[in-house]
Amino acid sequence: MSNDAVPTPSIPPRVDLRRRVLAGEPTIGLFLNLGSIVSAEIVARAGYDWALVDLEHGMATETELLGQLVAIQSTPCAAIVRVVSGERMRVGRVLDLGADGLMIPRLETVDQVSETVRWMRYPPAGIRGVATGTRGAGYATVAHPEVQAISPRVLGVFQIESRAAVDAIEDIAAIDGVDVLFVGPADLSHDLGIPGAFGDPEFVALLDRVAAVARAHGKAAGILVREAAEVEAYRRRGFTFLGIGSDSGSIMTRARSQLAEARAALG
Repeated sequence: MSNDAVPTPSIPPRVDLRRRVLAGEPTIGLFLNLGSIVSAEIVARAGYDWALVDLEHGMATETELLGQLVAIQSTPCAAIVRVVSGERMRVGRVLDLGADGLMIPRLETVDQVSETVRWMRYPPAGIRGVATGTRGAGYATVAHPEVQAISPRVLGVFQIESRAAVDAIEDIAAIDGVDVLFVGPADLSHDLGIPGAFGDPEFVALLDRVAAVARAHGKAAGILVREAAEVEAYRRRGFTFLGIGSDSGSIMTRARSQLAEARAALG
């Protein structure tokens, strides 16, 4: 059999999270802040739809990213990475390592978002550097004529964290490659001058606007919630891409509750 007849495997072998998200399917994920391969694997094995390695606020560095991607992608869980910032080399590097999707923080204008989407896609749709020997391109098992098929599988999650981003949201949502409009509750509330006031009428009205715009453009609305009990309420508001805290937060919550139970038992 010639090499041309050998099917080109996907490395890593992935489920198509982007297809599910754009089809309107609700998905649940967890942020990974600890920078731990073991934590990443445990979260992925727990059955989350996606796990997000947080390079913006988490403890991991880009040097430690590959191990976490491998750990997550040894399961059906999809691996998303929040990059440090929306720069061409950071975006391309993470995709070359094989991330299933990217979360991009702190973009506020249509031009910024459009440029970042181009960095996420191979030519002619974008300007992502072509290197077929990378993990993201299958370690040279994906031939040059087939490399463009990788781009449509990359999930693009763009954060809405400021009033300026909300003001531009209609045009941002219209961009092909912006798959999820993801509200950063803390940053957005601080930018509005109502830090942490997640029940404030102005904040709630902006949440509803994000959900409505996402729905109108066939995109998903996403948000990070503090606990699982809030998921139902946000789902009713139209949010389908739902993060329910972090690995560090889960450990802290469980440690505190377990200690309280133990101290109570001791009288």
